[in-house]
Amino acid sequence: MSQANSSITNKFIRTILRAGLIAGLLDALAAMGMFMVRGGKNPAVVWKYVASSVFGKEALTRGTGMVIWGLVFHFLIALIWASFFFVIYPALRRFIVTPAISGLLYGIFVWVVMNLVVLPLSYVTPQTFELSKVLIGSGIIMVCVGLPISLVVSKYYLGR
Repeated sequence: MSQANSSITNKFIRTILRAGLIAGLLDALAAMGMFMVRGGKNPAVVWKYVASSVFGKEALTRGTGMVIWGLVFHFLIALIWASFFFVIYPALRRFIVTPAISGLLYGIFVWVVMNLVVLPLSYVTPQTFELSKVLIGSGIIMVCVGLPISLVVSKYYLGR
């Protein structure tokens, strides 16, 4: 591999990592904040809930290991969404030229897929439908996941 190809590959990987880690961090902070606003005492419960998607209800009663697994799953999912956006961005920008708009729309897409496909296929206990939770949750994903991923990825493609 030539030095130029290596540099492009490194920039590509750094862009996806940056986008995924920023989105994962913002979404994590928002999730813990919402949990605490709704009366939760220990935000570690959020990560046990995420871990329960793979390990089932038992994860909710376990200790630090489940918190770590929840965080690992959370950031892995954020990196997957960042990678997917990186791949589709060149085609997407033909239709939506503003990175902010594409990011907010991508956030809606992420929310729909996560809530209507991924979560129903997991071991997570289904939640009852509440419009306020849907609006807040989708808004958080739009602003904390879709928007930062789009802004970071669009910088990579700027001028290409």
